[in-house]
Amino acid sequence: MPDLTEEEYDALDEYWTKNTPKIGPNGTGFVSRREARLFGLDDLSADYLLTKAIADHKTPAQIINEMVRERLAAAV
Repeated sequence: MPDLTEEEYDALDEYWTKNTPKIGPNGTGFVSRREARLFGLDDLSADYLLTKAIADHKTPAQIINEMVRERLAAAV
């Protein structure tokens, strides 16, 4: 990605400050806190899952799939 000029950085900063993306059931695969409770996740697990998904730019389902595969690989 090319370096941004100060003006471009300021414009992007202003845009994202005014247009904060919402995380939830919006078709992106993210799970809201309410949906996480429906799956039986406690608050700690839901927080970890959502934080990890955002940090890794993945969906919570992808994070769960990776965790399951790691556990299976360790068990073999």
